[in-house]
Amino acid sequence: MTIETIDQPDDQTRAAARAIQQQALTADGTAPFSEQVVLSWAPGAVAAGERHLLARTAAGIPAGYAYLDSTGTAEFAVDPAYRRQGHGRALLELLQVEAVELEPASEKTKEAAGPGAELRVWSHGDHPGARALAAATGYRVVRELLQLRRTLDEQFPGPAEVTLPGEVTLRGFRPGEDDEAWLRLNAKAFAHHPEQGRMTQTDLTARTAEPWFDPAGFLIAEQDGTMVGFHWTKVHPEGLGEVYVLGVDPDRHGGGLGKALTLAGLKHLYDRGLRTVLLYVESDNAPALAVYRRLGFTTWSTDVMYAAAAEKDL
Repeated sequence: MTIETIDQPDDQTRAAARAIQQQALTADGTAPFSEQVVLSWAPGAVAAGERHLLARTAAGIPAGYAYLDSTGTAEFAVDPAYRRQGHGRALLELLQVEAVELEPASEKTKEAAGPGAELRVWSHGDHPGARALAAATGYRVVRELLQLRRTLDEQFPGPAEVTLPGEVTLRGFRPGEDDEAWLRLNAKAFAHHPEQGRMTQTDLTARTAEPWFDPAGFLIAEQDGTMVGFHWTKVHPEGLGEVYVLGVDPDRHGGGLGKALTLAGLKHLYDRGLRTVLLYVESDNAPALAVYRRLGFTTWSTDVMYAAAAEKDL
């Protein structure tokens, strides 16, 4: 077994990563890599501090792939044909070494990671193999990300128009023109979120360049010419709609704008012909969960983040 560490993936690395992603998805029913990882495979995509690890068998066949971002957060998977042969543990051990060598993370990232958590690893779908490896290596769950879903039946639309609070109006996102204002509002709305709050112009540009992007489905709420909220929807190739990102200016919390934006986005997806919608929410975000539960969303799956247990936890 060998493991190669790569700063910028070449065509062979990208092909191997995509193949492992597909094999794992077929076997497990859940894709092992998030959108951030998949976007890093695009030719020319460059993000400072990223690492790509590719494990090969003695015969040189790609058996596992791992991604490590600049904050010390990782995702990895092993091809089902080569599991239970030590590839996963070997990738985890090398990720621990690579994480230590990264530039120091911001204080916000350190606070989000928790004490003693130098390396953090996502397990999408709470994979049983990941649970077993975590138990064997002293890792514990530090975050849970819930995927919620609901159907949009014929009774969903209700009133012809969604009622917006006050003098708020809705319109579609204007790429280029709205970028700066949206990035400011997104950073403010997700100031304490370890991933969404760090969105940059590069991140926004990469996503608006994706085939699924539709500015009409990126709803912007304005009042007196100021952006006060947004609901960015997404349509998946397999016919699922998504509440991709929904944010409200913290100064406007409690006024009903979040619920109105949620309904406006759901109506947009319904009008597009979508009948099942998903979203992701942190398991400890009680206010958001309460809103989504009241709107009929139920838990579909759970992604968990592992971190090395602090000495006091051992």
